[in-house]
Amino acid sequence: MIKKILVSQPAPTSEKSPYFDLAKRLGLEFTFKPFIRVEGISVREFRDQRVNILDHSAVVFNSLNAIDHFFNLCKELRVNLPEDMKYFGISEKIILYIQKYVQYRKRKVFFGTSGHWPELVTVMAKHKTEDYLIPLSDVHTDDVAQMLTAKKLKHTECVMYRTLPTEFEKDEYKKYDMILLFTPAGVKSLQQNFPDFEQGDIRLACFGDATAKAIEEAGLRVDLKGVGSITGSLEEYIKSQD
Repeated sequence: MIKKILVSQPAPTSEKSPYFDLAKRLGLEFTFKPFIRVEGISVREFRDQRVNILDHSAVVFNSLNAIDHFFNLCKELRVNLPEDMKYFGISEKIILYIQKYVQYRKRKVFFGTSGHWPELVTVMAKHKTEDYLIPLSDVHTDDVAQMLTAKKLKHTECVMYRTLPTEFEKDEYKKYDMILLFTPAGVKSLQQNFPDFEQGDIRLACFGDATAKAIEEAGLRVDLKGVGSITGSLEEYIKSQD
């Protein structure tokens, strides 16, 4: 029976979170604890990659972290971004966040609607003359580079921030009936914190193909691969286990 669930994300800031509603209706106990923390790389580390930001005409963002660390690095490097720089985002929510740093102008902002790379790459392919810069975490796959190369898009990937594991008490995972994982970095953190992790009856739930692949490559079992609503998928799964 699933009662105690560890969610590898920060606790919701709103009391109206569907997690709380689900907990009340199904008698669940959620514990929220991010499996990873993010920190920006140093100016020296960035320069070691020999990437010149101003050699590019467009920047591509796949997360809020990418935006924060890109603009923070630009500030530290004293890079003045030109007015005609274009910005591409994996979703509208992501790209709207650039308003924190630059004036939002529709003529230089583009985004996908699905929140997935293949669609964004299709949008980028409509702007074949751009030279794309893609800020990434130190934990990433070659999938994006392969898609861009297949479309013959000029691009440069660079690491601008790193993900580090959160520390847990030894065997802390044994207190839970299920663990929700959201990124490959979260899977890596699980392995680093619990090198002797034994899954047994503990259910592993994930959201996204990349995370599911990381779990399987770690030699673990994917019990739930969520689609659409996180809490909706979770509720359906738990009810099916009764």
